[in-house]
Amino acid sequence: MKINTSINKKELGLKAAQQGADLIRKAIAKNSKANIIVATGASQFEMLEVLVKENIDWSVVTCFHLDEYIGLQESHPASFRKYLKERFVDIVNPLAFHYVNGEGNVKKECLRLHDLIIKHPIDVAFVGIGENAHLAFNDPPADFETTDSYLDVTLDEPCRKQQLGEGWFKDLNEVPKRAISMSINRIMQSKHIICSVPDKRKAKAVEQVVNGNVSPNIPASILQQHQSTYLFLDNNSSMLLNV
Repeated sequence: MKINTSINKKELGLKAAQQGADLIRKAIAKNSKANIIVATGASQFEMLEVLVKENIDWSVVTCFHLDEYIGLQESHPASFRKYLKERFVDIVNPLAFHYVNGEGNVKKECLRLHDLIIKHPIDVAFVGIGENAHLAFNDPPADFETTDSYLDVTLDEPCRKQQLGEGWFKDLNEVPKRAISMSINRIMQSKHIICSVPDKRKAKAVEQVVNGNVSPNIPASILQQHQSTYLFLDNNSSMLLNV
């Protein structure tokens, strides 16, 4: 795991986007195409603002979506499909963007996405880490063993409180209790992982992920075992590390 610490969120986003863009360009140069995973949430704001301005031939890039709430309409302010459409897809117009749709038959949607992603080996995955150290919506204890690419998961209370605290919902009762999430196993098969984690509220999780034992109780700790993970932190999220 390569750790990069920035002064603030803006610098973090710049560095993460530049590193990710460089890896995408290298994949295109080698294969004439690239496949990526795009994350959502407050941790990705600054990174995405820079990434969409990078010199990348998006017409040969196929994108996959990490997770989405079950039963939440796309028009809802907290919808991750809405988030990605407005902040990424409608700006860069990639070759394809495979959204996660949590409004229909969940089992069929998981199978549909699994069948798609296994045909598109991921070159670069953009992810974050939750306050409870979740990776995507794989809350602790996460399933490290499943070979399914997408899962029907139950969100724990710390995860739901994080979504409320970030301003996506009016009260905790409004936060969905289930979501479709890309699995740990599928994320770990990405060739490169760009992990952006700003803010003091993530400092404890970052310390556990970097210094703790690899454990399903610290889902993102599995990144210690990935061959090419770039962890981008700011002064606040890295405050408990000796870096």
